[in-house]
Amino acid sequence: MPDKRDFYEVLGIDKSASDDEIKKAYRKMAKKYHPDLHPGDAAAEASFKEVNEAYEVLSNPDKKAKYDQFGHAGVDPNFGAGGGGFGGGFGGFGDFDLGDIFGSFFGGGGGAAQRNAPRRGETLEVMVNLSFEEAAFGCKKEINISRVERCPDCEGSGAAKGTKPETCSVCHGTGQVKRTQRTPLGMFQSTAPCDACHGRGKVIKTPCSSCKGGGYIRRSRHITVNIPAGIDDGQTVSLRGEGSHGQNGGPAGDLHVTVRLRPHPIFERDGFDVHCDVPVTFVQAALGAEIEIPTLEGKEKYTIPAGTQYGTAFRLRGKGISYINGRGKGDQIIHVIIETPTNLSDAQKKILESFAESTGDQNYTRNRNFFDKMRNLFK
Repeated sequence: MPDKRDFYEVLGIDKSASDDEIKKAYRKMAKKYHPDLHPGDAAAEASFKEVNEAYEVLSNPDKKAKYDQFGHAGVDPNFGAGGGGFGGGFGGFGDFDLGDIFGSFFGGGGGAAQRNAPRRGETLEVMVNLSFEEAAFGCKKEINISRVERCPDCEGSGAAKGTKPETCSVCHGTGQVKRTQRTPLGMFQSTAPCDACHGRGKVIKTPCSSCKGGGYIRRSRHITVNIPAGIDDGQTVSLRGEGSHGQNGGPAGDLHVTVRLRPHPIFERDGFDVHCDVPVTFVQAALGAEIEIPTLEGKEKYTIPAGTQYGTAFRLRGKGISYINGRGKGDQIIHVIIETPTNLSDAQKKILESFAESTGDQNYTRNRNFFDKMRNLFK
C-alpha cells in the first residue's frame, strides 16, 4: 500500500512514543489541519483525515501491535479479502478451519459438529468525531455501520424458501471423509473435509437467491448512540449485540464506538478540568478589573484583583466537565495573559516613561529579587 504514509510519520512521533505522547501529537496535528481552521482547503482536509486514521490505529493497543508487525496490511480490513474468504463461503465465514488441519493428520477433528456449533458474531469498531461541547454535555449521534446479518428470506439456512439443507450423501453428515495412502512405511490413513459439502455435513441443492446460499448478507444500518456527558478523547462506548449476527444460534457481536474530539478554539481539556487563556491589558492587571470570560455554559463576569501577574491562574469551582456516569464536575482554570501594548504614540511613550520614573523598582518585587540574586551570583 505505497500510497499511505507511515502512521508514526503522520503524527511526527517515534515508535517508542508513550500513549500520552501519541495523544498530544494527535491533538497538535488535528488542530493544525482542522477543517474549521482551513475552510475549503482540500489538502488540509485530507491531512486531517490522515491524522485521524493514524491516531485511530496507534491509540488502540491491539491495532498498534498489528501495525507494528505487519504495517498497513495488518490494520486494513480489505487486505486479503477477496471472493469468499478462505475456501469460499460468505466473507469472513469461509470453509477454512484449523480443526480440519489437525483432523487430517490425526484422524479426528470436529467435523460437521464443530462447523455447525454456535459462533459469536464479529465485534465491530467505528469512530465518531465530537465537538468539545458534545463531549462535555453528552449527545446522541447517528452512525452508519456495515454488519453481517442473517438472511431474512432463508433465516440463515442458505436454502431457498420451501426447501432445506440436505444431509451430504458423500460423508453422510459427518463433514469428513477418510483417505488411505500407500507410503514406503506402509498404509497411511488420514481424515479430510468432505469436498462435496465443504465439511459442513449438509448440502444446499436450491440456494436462496438473496444470499446465494451463504445464509448471511451484509447490510448497512443506522445506529443511534447515546454519548454520555464527560466522555474524553479515545474513550469507547460499547453497544451490546449491535455487531454482526452470530452463526448457528450464536450471539451477536458488540459495537464499539470510539470518540475523537475536535480541538476547541478557546478551551483545553485536562481530565475533567477546562483550561482557558484570557488576555488582559497592563492597566487591568495593575489596577484590577471586572472582565468577561467564556465558560462552557456561556459568558460570565469575573473580577481580577489589582496587581495580578502574568500567568496567574484563577479556579472556578464546578465550571468544568461532568464526571462521566457520576455526580459533580471538574473546574475551569483561567490563566491570565497580560498583553503588552504595541504601536505606541510619542505621547503615550512619554506617559509610560514618566510612570516608570515615578515608580522606580519599588513596585516590581519579582524584578528586584531576580536582579539581586543575579548580582550575588556573579560577584
